[in-house]
Amino acid sequence: MSKKLTPQEVIDLIDIKADIIIPIANGEPIKLLDILEEHAAQLDGVRIHQMLALHSRSYIQGEIAQLKHVSYFLSGATRKVYQQAKMELIPNNFHEVPRLLQKTTKMSMILTVASSMDEHGYFTLGTQADYIAEFIGKVPFILEVNENMPRTFGQNQIHVSQISGYVEHHAALTEEKVPGVNDKDLLIASNIIQDIQDGDTLQIGIGSVPNAVISMLKDHRHLGIHTEMLPDGVADLVAAGAVDGTRKFTNPGKIVATFAFGSKNLYNFINNNPAVEFLPVSVVNDPREIAKEKNIVSINSTTEVDVFGQCASETVGGKYYSSSGGQVDFARGVRFAENGKGYICMPSTAKDDTLSRIKLQLAPGSIVTTGKNDVDNIVTEYGVARLHGVSISERAKRLAAIAHPKFRDELLFDAKKQGLLI
Repeated sequence: MSKKLTPQEVIDLIDIKADIIIPIANGEPIKLLDILEEHAAQLDGVRIHQMLALHSRSYIQGEIAQLKHVSYFLSGATRKVYQQAKMELIPNNFHEVPRLLQKTTKMSMILTVASSMDEHGYFTLGTQADYIAEFIGKVPFILEVNENMPRTFGQNQIHVSQISGYVEHHAALTEEKVPGVNDKDLLIASNIIQDIQDGDTLQIGIGSVPNAVISMLKDHRHLGIHTEMLPDGVADLVAAGAVDGTRKFTNPGKIVATFAFGSKNLYNFINNNPAVEFLPVSVVNDPREIAKEKNIVSINSTTEVDVFGQCASETVGGKYYSSSGGQVDFARGVRFAENGKGYICMPSTAKDDTLSRIKLQLAPGSIVTTGKNDVDNIVTEYGVARLHGVSISERAKRLAAIAHPKFRDELLFDAKKQGLLI
């Protein structure tokens, strides 16, 4: 009996007031969501839970009464909608999302893109494991089979017997434009590179500074990768002989991630590549698992930092822009690791050097992502401020030292005026 579904059969599987889970990025099933929107009159009180939606849709805009979007990480498709108070945003650390979904939703159905079925009856979740993989065999799945989705390895295999059905939609995957690297990015990266040793395991976030770091690692050897999002440049590091994972303490020899989002080159790299394993985010981002990699190095970005070391990484100018993601997961994981090191990076200024990103106080409305107790190192083009175990007075001095020169005296003056300097 075929499990291929018609649109009406898809709708018939959706309960009243269902909680539908959609995975991150290219796991977003375009055709299945089209079906829900087109047949919304037959639905009632359905909530769709997702991080990082790729496409703006009528239901996300609040235009379909029967469908409500619930976000766990904002994107270009959802940011303005949230700022207009038309949708919900759930605070979270990435590794806790599966548990949050279990605790706060009915987990009615998971809709996801999958690669084509193999001769053994298995599909894979392709670029994904994220917050859905651990529910395989436990929660009903409807797949959107896409022949362009890479076949991948890890804990993201799903058998035809474990699904409620599938549709087909062979669309090209969305590609993330790789940010360009400028001279300032290279200066920031060079301040981190000096601390990375052969044999270290890396978590590298998204952005121009992480890309700059990758570009400068090709002469390193025996590096490992344990990261939430697999970035584009990892394929180049493997080709250069820099990454082989032989000195990792968990999953030796394997590149570990919970999802991949990048260029077609990245998707080709992970396709049928047994060296890459996609594991649930509750494993990859669990600080206790991260800490097992004794030589883990975490590299992420922020938008501004105050003199206490608090990082506002999910707001811009006091307005919500994204969410916490996995930054805190790795900030805490490296702290527990024997030789762990965490770096949070940013240019020292914004708006053509007219605004310091290092401030006495964060901009009004800013949200603290990585707190003063979890931060390790802050990096700008002017150096590294090593903050772990350092007093508030010394933190202010070290952060002022890596601020743009024209703001340093003002930062120190204001900190002293506030009674923060000894």
